Amino acid sequence: MAPPATGNGTNKTVRRAAELLNALPETEDIDDDVAQGDGSKRTSPIFTPNLDPEEAALEAHELSKYLLAKSLFDCKEFDRCAAVFLPDSLLSSVLSSHSESTSTPSQRAKGKAKATDGSRASTIAPLPKLSQKSLFLALYAKFMSGEKRKNEESEMVMGPQDLGTVVNKQLLVVGRFLAAWFKERTTTDDDVLGSQGWLEYLYGMVLAKEKNDSQAMDYFIRSVHKYPMNWGCWLEMTSIISRVEELNQIARHCPQNIVSFMFHLHTSLELYQQTPNLANSLEQLLSIFPTSSFLLTCNALLAYHAKDLMAAEQHFSRLLSLHPHRLDSLDHYSNILYVLNMRPKLAFVAHLCSSVDKFRPESCVVIGNYYSLLSMHEKAVQYFRRALTLDRSCLSAWTLMGHEYVELKNTHAAIESYRRAVDVNRRDYRAWYGLGQTYEMLEMHTYSLWYYKKAAGLRPWDGKMWMAVGSCLQKMGRERDGIKALKRALLADAYYDVGSSFGSGGDLLDARGATGHMDPEILLQIAAMYDQLDEEEEAKAYMELCVAQEEGGAASDTNNLGESVMIHNDSPAGSEDYADKEDRSGANANAAAGGAGAGAGEGTGVTAATSKARMWLAKFAMRTSDYTTANRLATELCQDGVEVEEAKALVREIRSRMEASGLFGSDG
Repeated sequence: MAPPATGNGTNKTVRRAAELLNALPETEDIDDDVAQGDGSKRTSPIFTPNLDPEEAALEAHELSKYLLAKSLFDCKEFDRCAAVFLPDSLLSSVLSSHSESTSTPSQRAKGKAKATDGSRASTIAPLPKLSQKSLFLALYAKFMSGEKRKNEESEMVMGPQDLGTVVNKQLLVVGRFLAAWFKERTTTDDDVLGSQGWLEYLYGMVLAKEKNDSQAMDYFIRSVHKYPMNWGCWLEMTSIISRVEELNQIARHCPQNIVSFMFHLHTSLELYQQTPNLANSLEQLLSIFPTSSFLLTCNALLAYHAKDLMAAEQHFSRLLSLHPHRLDSLDHYSNILYVLNMRPKLAFVAHLCSSVDKFRPESCVVIGNYYSLLSMHEKAVQYFRRALTLDRSCLSAWTLMGHEYVELKNTHAAIESYRRAVDVNRRDYRAWYGLGQTYEMLEMHTYSLWYYKKAAGLRPWDGKMWMAVGSCLQKMGRERDGIKALKRALLADAYYDVGSSFGSGGDLLDARGATGHMDPEILLQIAAMYDQLDEEEEAKAYMELCVAQEEGGAASDTNNLGESVMIHNDSPAGSEDYADKEDRSGANANAAAGGAGAGAGEGTGVTAATSKARMWLAKFAMRTSDYTTANRLATELCQDGVEVEEAKALVREIRSRMEASGLFGSDG
């Protein structure tokens, strides 16, 4: 049966199917078939009649009513659409009788009239005899009516009365009716007689809205087994999967076909995965659908999650040239352009979005990002709020608006924005990180640590997450735990530099040490924490390693990094970060700018971190009376151009001590 093209989820299904159909390479024998008049073998299954004779008879009988209901739905007259097949009087009588039949004996005994079981059974109103196609349209219209009214009753976005607590009041009605329908049609082995999958999809959506995720997933899986081309159902499944382990477990129960293959790819990207297997899967799909806009977007997002921002930008640029009127995922593209500071290109994309459809949420997000890059934060907030007025589930708008409120020093509004982002999608590591950063600004470090750990749990191979955890632990006086987290940050960054799936810590550290890919800031912070613990030998080793990053080499034994790099197992599983203003896309700022290690064999040059490490080493050498080393380091500090005055004073003090000890003459 062809899907009844209604509503946002089913519209996405029809659009995705049509896009993939048109992304297939064209055949060359179509002219021969036309000339021979042999078009029968090319008849699409979309146009085949319903194979169930009972359903086909009902659909034929309801055709005129269905066309009326469908036209009303397309005009967004949802209540009128539902009333064509399910008038309120019929709906209320059916639901009231079925709700009484499911009540407990004690509840029934409270009534004044105590009828016998037989008479009570006879009062249960039968469900109307409708085809599943018409029933889905009517109930889905009821569902959409509740969503529409929910939006109308919601207050202004982030206004004083906007508590985010308005609910869809039709969920109870639709849910009860579907529960009665499934109860009537379900056999002893949990199979639904003659089901086509669409009512399972709708019931799953209702259960998901009610936060009954496990039962919702069960109905979604039933639905995709019945009708695997319903992409809207696969998207609903993605929305309630929060971890890779869940995805792998659910994938075993899904039908094995090309759509489930795409679902696995899409959900993996939503979980910020970027493994070689994922890249291979994407290549296989692109070989079948070479011009699919959906797969080309996945290709760009794969590079984006792997922190290869330049490659991601090129992929998005090619996608935009192929599909200039397609606005999907351009909010991600604008984030990449923001991080790369490509203001002219971001201005072009903002102008393009505005000319295509200025009232799409993606357009508003792109324009908001452009104003943010110009440091016009109030204007950026205005456009992010406009995006949320159009679609309150627009995740990127909530998160980015939180970033803007941080810039405006409005911490209360920032926290509320991030919380609403997490409500929309608990996988949004940027929102979790933003909450951690905002609470850190308020010096509420216990809260901050909890949110940072949530962020690190969602994106465990992002060094920026673990660096935030380590810094927070240090501020709480938990230096040893902080050191473990910062060592994990070094390992996490190595994951991207080595460019393969995560292996043993020692191998990664060896590879990292060989190329010099270590962040001097992290090394300096680890060294400072060892210094606070009065473990000077460890502090000295990390200070030397920090200085060595100037040349891109590893000037110390790095094996000690392999010990206890994992943070305590008390870290909650699941969440991620937003990253500071320079890390808006969620990519590490160091990855965008060259960061800790510019490339294989290249050093960072002199930085503030390496100069501080050199200063510490010079003072340490003085304390241990190694004046020759101290003099060399202090002289290098004078040439660094960082903290020059303190370096000159240190040189004078060292030379006076050398003269006093008779070493100055021999040193020259």
